[in-house]
Amino acid sequence: MTTFAKGSTARGTLEFVRSAHGEEVLKRILADMPVTTRTQIERCAPTDEIPFEILLELWHSIDRHIGSIDPGWVERAGGHAIQNTGIRLYSGILRKSSPMEFLTQNISLFRLYYRPGNMEVVEEHEEYAVLRLVGFGHADPLFCRRQTGGLRSALTESGGHEPETSHVRCVTEGDAFCEWEARWR
Repeated sequence: MTTFAKGSTARGTLEFVRSAHGEEVLKRILADMPVTTRTQIERCAPTDEIPFEILLELWHSIDRHIGSIDPGWVERAGGHAIQNTGIRLYSGILRKSSPMEFLTQNISLFRLYYRPGNMEVVEEHEEYAVLRLVGFGHADPLFCRRQTGGLRSALTESGGHEPETSHVRCVTEGDAFCEWEARWR
């Protein structure tokens, strides 16, 4: 199964690296990538669909360059994506009266960034939920960590206070699916 991501995920990642580590670091990261991949990333528009593998190449290149000095970069990049591009494009989806309203609405924020697949609520309580990734056939630790950071920011934007997110099951560790626990006040 082929998986895709919106160009906004790549663009947002580039913006995050530029703001957190500077233009020179970003140039070194991009120069380290195959020319065809780098060109596709640099030329994609926010609404373009790009193969998910290209996005993974970008994330792994970034991780090789800054992962040892900034181990939390990918979670922060996921949060940055929600706080910037997500709010700019999808504030009506994110800004709700409660995190549970955000999580259980009919419109899926995940589907606006990736396809196929979805993030579904499989357990819900007043200040707690478990989300499961379904139908997205490509997992990677960097992707999962980015989702953790993005989810935390989405909970804040939807009215949650002191959100905590943790990736409790992962297919890359032998589990049948990926799941995240989310808590807020």
